Amino acid sequence: MRFLLRLCAVAALCGVAILQAPAQAQPAPAKPSAPVSFDRAAMDAKADPCQDFYQYACGGWRDAHTIPADRSRYGRFDELREYNLYALNAILEGTLQPGKHTPLEKKVGAFYAACMDESAAEEKGITPIKAWLNRIDAIQDRAGVVSTAARLQANSFRGIFGFYVGADLHNSSLNIAQIDQGGLTLADRDYYLKQDARMTEVRARYLLHIQKMLVLAGESDAQAQADAKAILVLETKIAEASMDRVARRDPKNRDHKMAIADLQKLAPGIDFPGYFKLLGTAPIASLNVGNPEFFQKLSALIASEPLDTWKTYLRWRVIKSSASLLNKAFVDENFEFQGKYLSGQQQLEARWKRCTSMTDGDLGEALGPLYVEKAFPKEAKLRMDTLVVSIEDSMGKDIQNLGWMSPETKKAADAKLHKVTNKIGYPDTWKDYRPVKIKRDDLFGNVRAADAFEWKRELAKLGKPVDKNEWGMTPPTVNAYYSSSDNNINFPAGILQPPFFSAKVDEAVNYGGIGVVIGHELTHGFDDQGRKFDGDGNFTNWWGPTDGPEFEKRATCLADEYSSFVAVKDDKGEVHLNGRLTLGENTADNGGLKLAYMSMARQYAGKMDDKIDGFNPAQRFFVGFAQVWCENITPQRARELALTDPHSSGRYRVQGTLQNSSEFQQAFGCKKSDAMVPANACHVW
Repeated sequence: MRFLLRLCAVAALCGVAILQAPAQAQPAPAKPSAPVSFDRAAMDAKADPCQDFYQYACGGWRDAHTIPADRSRYGRFDELREYNLYALNAILEGTLQPGKHTPLEKKVGAFYAACMDESAAEEKGITPIKAWLNRIDAIQDRAGVVSTAARLQANSFRGIFGFYVGADLHNSSLNIAQIDQGGLTLADRDYYLKQDARMTEVRARYLLHIQKMLVLAGESDAQAQADAKAILVLETKIAEASMDRVARRDPKNRDHKMAIADLQKLAPGIDFPGYFKLLGTAPIASLNVGNPEFFQKLSALIASEPLDTWKTYLRWRVIKSSASLLNKAFVDENFEFQGKYLSGQQQLEARWKRCTSMTDGDLGEALGPLYVEKAFPKEAKLRMDTLVVSIEDSMGKDIQNLGWMSPETKKAADAKLHKVTNKIGYPDTWKDYRPVKIKRDDLFGNVRAADAFEWKRELAKLGKPVDKNEWGMTPPTVNAYYSSSDNNINFPAGILQPPFFSAKVDEAVNYGGIGVVIGHELTHGFDDQGRKFDGDGNFTNWWGPTDGPEFEKRATCLADEYSSFVAVKDDKGEVHLNGRLTLGENTADNGGLKLAYMSMARQYAGKMDDKIDGFNPAQRFFVGFAQVWCENITPQRARELALTDPHSSGRYRVQGTLQNSSEFQQAFGCKKSDAMVPANACHVW
């Protein structure tokens, strides 16, 4: 799973503390209380719901929950993640206790024990990557740069571009080779290219960070200073060749299937057949190239940049990829820049948290069955099935009621909806981890073994039918997703807990929590990206000639609305959300709320005046929805996410969505003059 996250450019949860802890079993940390749904104590009764509903629903929670020192953001998602983390840790610690354990328990236990063995990491120091650094030092020419980069990528170090196997955009049933831009260390091209005061400061701090890491790897101060400058210059040129995040949201900008021979002509400085052979792939005749211009420019950079610069850059890629798995000095410096400076996190996570997360990330479907057995009973899955069917029924009704969509396109939309498949809780078939060899005294080797297992699985898919039953998240994950190529919605067991879903609250609150999440993922199939794929997951235009422009007009309203929201304002300046970057998620939030409310209202037909604790079903629904997004966040993290995250911040996932909802305004008796009632509400679905 760690390997799959890298492919998706998602930050792994491993850049954290190495604190004192021996390898043997430890006393389990005290488990926090389970999160609750619709928490009256979380509310601020003094706030006016029609002026600031986020404060009304979350003010009490935000006052009571300061950001923990080991986090840069803390919200209800994090509250549940923390609760699940303790549950997973109890399972892992149990595998280290005397007694009879299954082979699966022994495997995850050995991985966790090796991670907890700090003394072994200290003793090994930089030894785990020394052979790779020596290999890079021995490069003699530019062909050696490319071949070494391929070997690094095949061993799960950061490469100079991305390679993965995925569904053909135009034939979603077939897996093909895909390559795309990559090669950057910072989170986004704008970190290298923007000239404002904050980004200028970030680059200066990044230079110091590189220098310190290179010194830890054995370079002199003078050499490290020169090498850091060369790395930043090269990465800046790679950033200039990269497509920005908003442009990448349109599938047509990533749709460039071509023959290997044509790719080779485009980028002659990269021996692609040789590269892929070193990756371990079967012969590749054609593939999809996410950004052809990037490869054209990368090829020119390989030819023009000094050989020593490329060798220095590859050394840096190895060091940065491995820092969290090495000794304390590397981990501390990695955190100082990545966590403390960039995100505002004040303290490294405790080692047991890091090791628990890492075990879930690397052996997720080995640990997953143990988690599901304890945390997700069959009756919860059955109840979730019912909720999903109800939300899908609402989507069908919503499509038919759209005044701006033609009958022909409504028919096609309904056909796509009826092809959506649902995956709930956990896979029907678990991965077989028997080939993965895990040792209790080799954290670095264990991570590489898990990565090699995933790499082999990935390459085995090439040219084969797509397995639409495969999961992209582990069962304990507090998240959900929609896959456009599979046309399915996926809900791991980890999110099917309070405050999203609970057997102890009435269904109005569940609809406001997990119901909106279900509607959100379903709406992704019809957002600005998802609408460009048909019911079989193929990238094709199934919209009538007037329907596309009508959609875009409504989507533009939403994009402009969210671009007006201020993500953070402090002495560093004011940063707004990027309404185009967040358009898909904002569309899904607004659509998901509407669909869940429709389903809730059907269930409570004739009972909408019935109150529990002073709130009718509609009010309980909206409070339950808003409380899912209660959070506190550091200014540094808010800035980072405003630039890179396709999701809006918690405040605006509430405020932006509810101010577009007439049902919300009616439920709380809001007037036209109130802040939560804008002059022009935006509606797509």
